[in-house]
Amino acid sequence: MPKLGLIAGNGRFPFLVLEAARAQGLEVVIAAIKEETLPEIETRGAASVYWLSLGELSKLIETFKREGVHRAIMAGQVKHKQIFSSIRPDWRLAKLLLSLGTRNTDSLLGAVAKVLADEGITLESSTSLLEPLLAKAGVLTKRTPTEQEKKDIDYGRAVARHLAQYDSGQTVVIAELACVSVEAMEGTDATIERAGQIMASLESNASTLSRALTVVKIAKPNQDMRFDVPVVGVKTIEVMRKAGATCLALDAGKCLLLDGAAITTAADEADIAIVAD
Repeated sequence: MPKLGLIAGNGRFPFLVLEAARAQGLEVVIAAIKEETLPEIETRGAASVYWLSLGELSKLIETFKREGVHRAIMAGQVKHKQIFSSIRPDWRLAKLLLSLGTRNTDSLLGAVAKVLADEGITLESSTSLLEPLLAKAGVLTKRTPTEQEKKDIDYGRAVARHLAQYDSGQTVVIAELACVSVEAMEGTDATIERAGQIMASLESNASTLSRALTVVKIAKPNQDMRFDVPVVGVKTIEVMRKAGATCLALDAGKCLLLDGAAITTAADEADIAIVAD
C-alpha cells in the first residue's frame, strides 16, 4: 500500500487530510508535533503516529526514512511564535535557522521543504487531497456584502496584498475604509479579536466609525500551497460575531474552508456575508 507522511500541526486540518488519504487507500504515517497536534490524532486510523518536538527536524527525517515515506503533506498551523519560544532546535534545525536571510514563515518552511527534498522526501500541496473544500468564487452566503462592505473589501485587499509581500500576515480588519488591525505572529482569530476590542474602546469614546467590521483574508503573492495555506472554520465565524464583524472576504481557490458547509450555515445564522474572489 502506498505511504504518505503527514506532518500534523494544530486544529482539524490534519484530520481532514488523514481521512481523505485513507479514503484513497493510502497508508498514513503521522509526525505529530507535541506542541501543536491534538491527541485525538492517535485514534483516527493512521498506520502509525510518532510524537516529535517542533525542534526535532532530524528525528522527523529519520522517522519518515525508516517508514519508507517519500512523499509528505504538512497540514495544520504551527504558530510562528512557537519557533522562537522555548523550543530547543536540534543541530539540523539550528543550522537551518542560522542560514535564513529572513525568519518569516515562507523562508523557514521553504528551507525545511528543501532539506526534506534533499533527503528524498517530497513535500506536496497541503490541499491536494481537499480540493472540494477550497473556497469557490462568488458570494457563499445568503446575504451579499453591502456597498460599504464592498468598499472595505477593496481597500482591505489592497492593504493586505502590500503586507503579504513581507509575509507579515494574511488578514486585515477594516471599518469604513479605516484599517483597524493587521495580522502578525498572533494569527487570524487573535487579529479579529483585537479589532473588536479596539472598536469597543473607540465606541466608548463616541467614535465616528461604524462598529461593523470587514475581515479580509488573502493568500500571499505566489502562495506556496505546500504550507501556510489560509484557512477558516466555524470558530472564525464565531470570533467574528463576538467582535462585531459582518463580512468576510477570501481568495477563491486559495483558502480552505475547514468545516465545509457548516461555515456558511454559521455565517448565515450570524448575518455575516462571505465572498470569495
